This record gives sequence, structure tokens and C-alpha cells, in this order.
Amino acid sequence: MTEIKTVGVIGAGQMGGGIAHVFALGGFNVRVHDINADRIAAATSLIEKNIARQVRKGMTSEADAERAVASIKPAPRLADLGECDLIVEAATENLEIKKKLLAELCLHIRKDAFLATNTSSLSITGLAAGTDRPERFIGLHFMNPAPVMQLVEVIRGIATSKETFETIKALVTKLGKTMAVAEDFPAFIVNRVLMPMINEAIYTLY
Repeated sequence: MTEIKTVGVIGAGQMGGGIAHVFALGGFNVRVHDINADRIAAATSLIEKNIARQVRKGMTSEADAERAVASIKPAPRLADLGECDLIVEAATENLEIKKKLLAELCLHIRKDAFLATNTSSLSITGLAAGTDRPERFIGLHFMNPAPVMQLVEVIRGIATSKETFETIKALVTKLGKTMAVAEDFPAFIVNRVLMPMINEAIYTLY
């Protein structure tokens, strides 16, 4: 099983920023990429503010907070993710955008790096097929907001290797999260249960 030390996060929006926050407090080196450099700066600033709030609430120590903030570095180019052991894609929920991004990413990262996607509904097998390493590709779906929510869905694609699964399983445990293993079907577990409930609520009102 491979030890993960440096994690790249693609996408500096609400989910990407939250995921970077979780990994930083979890003791990992974090590299944040976004096509907009201003978003990286904004996400890093927000993470720092949120971690400071956790210190005030007694949820983490000042020493751990300082180390976490210092561990986050910007990665304005995909090539800046070359040192990462794992890259988590948290781009917009669009199949073609994600496939194009992942294919380009593979040109810049190590051959032994793991890839994960934070998709909440798209096929893991389908996304993996567009990469050069489907056996090292997995779904890693954090709930929103990632620093607060305990549950993480882990989804294997048809080609995901045992090594990849066991590595991610150990990673989730180190983060202190609760792992739910989902099958690779649309919306996985949480959203598959949630959406019918939302629909029923709407039907009740209208």
C-alpha cells in the first residue's frame, strides 16, 4: 500500500477549497490548482479564516492550524501538481469538462500518482477510461461542507485496483472521516437517496 504525503486538489471553489482544508488539517502537503489564480488565493484565504475559527472553538490546536495553513501551496499550472502522490479533481460537474481536464492532467503528473474525482453522480468507470491509469482511479466524494461533514463516499470503477482502494481506505481513516463504499451507479448512495426525498417534498408543496 502506497503512503500518500502530498495531495493536489483541482478546483478552488466551495468543494475544492473544503477538500484542501480537510487534507491540510489531516497532515498532508496540499497543492491547489484552478484555472483562475484569484480563486486559488481566495480559497486559501478562506481556509485560513475557517481554520482560525476552529482554533477559537477548540476544535484544533494553534500549532496544528499553523502547520495546516503552511502546508497549502498554489499550483497555477497542472505541471505544478507533478510532485503529488494523489490528485483529487473537484471541477464543475460536467462529464466532458472533467474528461478533458483529466486527460490533460495525465500529461503532467507522475505515472504512479493516484487520481480521484469528487463527482457526486458521474460514472467513475467512464471518467477513468479517459485517463492513462484507470487502475489508479477512484471516486472520492466528500459531502458539503467537507470540513464539517463526516461521511465520504468511496466508489470503485470497473478497473480500480485493490492497491488503489486500500490506499484510499487508509487515507480516509487518517482524515478521521467515515467511509461508505458505493457501487458505480448514478448518484451513488447519498444523492440517490436524497433526490427522491427532495422530489416528494416538491410534489407535496405544489
